[in-house]
Amino acid sequence: MARASVNNKLKGGTHVPSYRINFVYLILLLAVCLLVWRVLQLQFDNEFLQGQGNARVLRQVEVTAHRGMITDRNGYPLAISTPVSSIWVNPHEFDLGDKKIYQLARLLKLNSQYLKNKIKKRADKEFVYIRRRINPDRAQQIMNLDIKGVHVQREYRRYYPDGEIFGHVLGFTDVDDNGQEGMELAYNDWLAGESGKKRVVKDRLGRIIAIEEQVKAPRPGKNLKLSLDRRIQYLAYKTLKKTVQQHKAKSGSIVVLDIDTGEVIAMANQPGFNPNRLQDRKSSLYRNRAITDLFEPGSTMKPISIATALNSGRYSPGTQIDTGDGWFMIDGKTIKDSHAYGLIDVATILKKSSNVGTSKIALSLPKSLLWDTYYSFGFGSDTGSGFPGESSGRLVRPRRVSKIEQATLSFGYGMSVTTLQLANAYSTIARQGKKQPVTFLYQQADNLDSGSAGAGLALNQHVHLSERSLKQVSKMMQAVVSDSGTAPKAAVRGYKVAGKTGTVKKASKSGGYTKKKYAAVFAGFAPASDPKLAIVVMIDEPGNGVYYGGLVAAPAFSEVMSGALRLLNIDPDDISHPDVASQIEQSFGRQI
Repeated sequence: MARASVNNKLKGGTHVPSYRINFVYLILLLAVCLLVWRVLQLQFDNEFLQGQGNARVLRQVEVTAHRGMITDRNGYPLAISTPVSSIWVNPHEFDLGDKKIYQLARLLKLNSQYLKNKIKKRADKEFVYIRRRINPDRAQQIMNLDIKGVHVQREYRRYYPDGEIFGHVLGFTDVDDNGQEGMELAYNDWLAGESGKKRVVKDRLGRIIAIEEQVKAPRPGKNLKLSLDRRIQYLAYKTLKKTVQQHKAKSGSIVVLDIDTGEVIAMANQPGFNPNRLQDRKSSLYRNRAITDLFEPGSTMKPISIATALNSGRYSPGTQIDTGDGWFMIDGKTIKDSHAYGLIDVATILKKSSNVGTSKIALSLPKSLLWDTYYSFGFGSDTGSGFPGESSGRLVRPRRVSKIEQATLSFGYGMSVTTLQLANAYSTIARQGKKQPVTFLYQQADNLDSGSAGAGLALNQHVHLSERSLKQVSKMMQAVVSDSGTAPKAAVRGYKVAGKTGTVKKASKSGGYTKKKYAAVFAGFAPASDPKLAIVVMIDEPGNGVYYGGLVAAPAFSEVMSGALRLLNIDPDDISHPDVASQIEQSFGRQI
């Protein structure tokens, strides 16, 4: 009986009510239904998941625009952009404990500790440049290290094939390829273009593995064609550098202008700088002295003073002026000549560069006349070239004009100019008074039609002098370059040259003028019978004991003018010497 009771209890303990089993089945069925519903939902509504996935692998990156090329007037490239790579790091992804950091530092030519510290300091950032503008091959080596958080970005670096030769005119760009000086700055918007954007797929290391779409196409910068002629620029640069070194000068500048168009054909300065070298980018080196630095023009202003006298009707080239013993006093100040010329005519005053004769003529004219004439030539205002930082010079009319101020102004003291201003003034003399703005842009029709950054247009204005008086003074200026003038070394075989020397005492910081520091200047144009080129050479503080403009600046003028006229195939206008014909025949390759 007892055993049967126990068996019955055991059987009763293993009995499971049917409603519990049904409940478990129901739970399992519901779970299956939920899974099926979720699968169906993912099949028909994956927009959210797609967005989440895209957020993790899709990135929008900038596509750098290619900066426009700068060329000379003949299409030779002067400034071009070459592709380079920049390495950057996302500190959130980068592991400072990764042993590959030492290999990374070596490839980047950086100290590994410096690299770590740089990333640590910017741990809150997502983008940190660690090296810019490196060779693409080296960038690929870095990416092959497969370091998480290290990325590469394509950029462009500006390159200047001729280096120092065009440095002062072209200027340079910064690390972001934005113009900082010279034509790069003046026409930055024209050259820069506009960056684009593209959407890409990146892997976990940030490498681009696919390009989804182009959001915005980059707009490349436009090319800029300058008026400079590479051949003549090289000649001007080489000659100026040689002259500055030969005379141990502090600095120098040279400008070559096309008289018909106002185009700058060449412009060079010393000391120079190479825009490809970051260490050369010092303000004392890269400023364009021909446009920014001021100097008193000295006797190079005498042609304008004499032309003013001729224009007044009171003088002619043959009018006699008594220069006495080569000196006279004005308001307690002494005006001197280098020699005593006695009684000479106006033409000889210019030929011999007589300060006494020029002063006496100026004092006989109305007090304000010289200032008005100088203003009409553009002195006291910039040339309109559009070059960044161009100086306007200094020409201030005093309230009460003293005799000494009137006299010294006639031979170029009491005012200041730039080399470019003086070259522009001599171009105006050569054009017989017609004013023409200066431009660095190529002026031919094909360049203007393409709209390359615009161009300077003639103003159709005239200086306050007649064509007759300017023709007369131009003829008188040819005598300056003769054997009996002050600048026979400025002569160019086969061509008539009109010009003027300037030997300028430099102002002293304590007041007055020094007796040891000079600026040697020569300004002129050729061929004198049909002027095509105007050139000004300014050598600042020659230091080897020779400082006259006719001995320092004139030979450089002759060398550059001679080469430029032949390079441009400009016909000779002076074959009076027996040996000239054969030389010209060889130069031009044709019979005369």
